[in-house]
Amino acid sequence: MASSSVFLHRAEVPRLAFASRTHQTVGKGGKGRVSLLGSGTRRLPVVLSMSTTASSGEEVVKSALPGNGISIMVNGCSGKMGKAVIKAAEAAGVNIVPTSFGSAAEAGQTVEVCGKEITVHGPTDREKVLSSVFEKHPGLIVVDYTIPSAVNDNAELYSKVGVPFVMGTTGGDRNKLYETVEEAKIYAVISPQMGKQVVAFLAAMEIMAEQFPGAFSGYSLDVMESHQASKLDASGTAKAVISCFQELGVSYDMDQIQLIRDPKQQIEMVGVPEEHVSGHAFHLYHLTSPDETVSFEFQHNVCGRSIYAEGTVDAVLFLAKKIRLKADQRIYNMIDVLREGNMR
Repeated sequence: MASSSVFLHRAEVPRLAFASRTHQTVGKGGKGRVSLLGSGTRRLPVVLSMSTTASSGEEVVKSALPGNGISIMVNGCSGKMGKAVIKAAEAAGVNIVPTSFGSAAEAGQTVEVCGKEITVHGPTDREKVLSSVFEKHPGLIVVDYTIPSAVNDNAELYSKVGVPFVMGTTGGDRNKLYETVEEAKIYAVISPQMGKQVVAFLAAMEIMAEQFPGAFSGYSLDVMESHQASKLDASGTAKAVISCFQELGVSYDMDQIQLIRDPKQQIEMVGVPEEHVSGHAFHLYHLTSPDETVSFEFQHNVCGRSIYAEGTVDAVLFLAKKIRLKADQRIYNMIDVLREGNMR
């Protein structure tokens, strides 16, 4: 919305005049509310002249967006998830720093997203680059959508420089990840799942596991998950749900997860729409009682990446608020974000 300058001047065209009632009468007994109804009126011809400036209008709109004043550096910006996050962040008014970390093969490349050119840096000189960016943008939050094998090294770098971050990348040594962040005492949102509605499902699973431990003792579990072929590791979401079932008394080894990565199988066996083979997340959990007379089935399917990108931006906004308030708690997950009630 463009900013406006309003000027009042008398109109020469009578039909543009506004009627203004001037005789006010007081209610019964001289008390009560004021009535603007009166027998006489005075006409005050007024024209509203509005001048707008495009650049100032853009500033007004941006200042009203939830991400105003927040800067993020998206590592893994050349990937589909990184690009989706940049688009969602841009729409929320978040400032995108034109610097990113990638693989050695990507070093020196320029990635264009939302009209912004982002320079990708390889593994060398990362600490120097990050420190420089953080110095220039003190309110910086790093968003990580790289690869599983880089999770722990990246977290150690962020912790060493002291930059808060949102870890959207799955995999890596998660225990070591938390230990690294705890020791550095920096703020972070770490979650295997960034989708808002899936997070709500996970929250419900955790509540069930906490309040009804052993409820599914003796039940067998089959888990199948399908993702695009580029996803190398097992779904972090599936692992989180399985952990809840384990607390509910189910015996299950994470290595038993059936990973579907073949496009033909995804279409014919799983039912993934062909146009979403390159970006989807289908999960199926099937529980069977010991005597096979009772079964439960949980399923959640996602096509595309927008649900994760929007959730990631919500995590950024949430973390920026916690940093600003100097919250005692420093490590959060998406369930914390959901409980805050600030999902857009």
